[in-house]
Amino acid sequence: MPKTLTINSNPAVNERIASYPVKAQKKLQSLRNLILAQANCHEEIDEIEETLKWNEPSYLVKKGSTIRMDWKLKTPNQYAIYFKYTSKLVETFKMVYGDLFRYEKNRAIIFQMNGKVPKKELGQCISAALRYHHVKDLPRLGIPV
Repeated sequence: MPKTLTINSNPAVNERIASYPVKAQKKLQSLRNLILAQANCHEEIDEIEETLKWNEPSYLVKKGSTIRMDWKLKTPNQYAIYFKYTSKLVETFKMVYGDLFRYEKNRAIIFQMNGKVPKKELGQCISAALRYHHVKDLPRLGIPV
């Protein structure tokens, strides 16, 4: 029987995304789709909460680490996906992927509006965050080499 992922979505998320310029809306919708697709890939994740934290679209699952995303007027040519800065997530992404991504300290992966997103590798990062408490003690957070 196929798995069903329950998405508990706060309507304010869609309103927030709709407040961005059209190009940013498309980029963030693509990130949203990737987050939900990754959540759906894992049998232990049957529910995800989509809400706003710090007025940013945010995704929470049991035994996972919060993922946020945003576009900011002060940096209009980029958007970002944010991870809990006290986790080992971004530090591990840097170790595994090196300069494939552009990072903001130990809290975010930054994307250029006109750049390509390495979806396979980003999906692995998202998967590690969604399963963080299952993988935090594994080498490379269980990310394949």
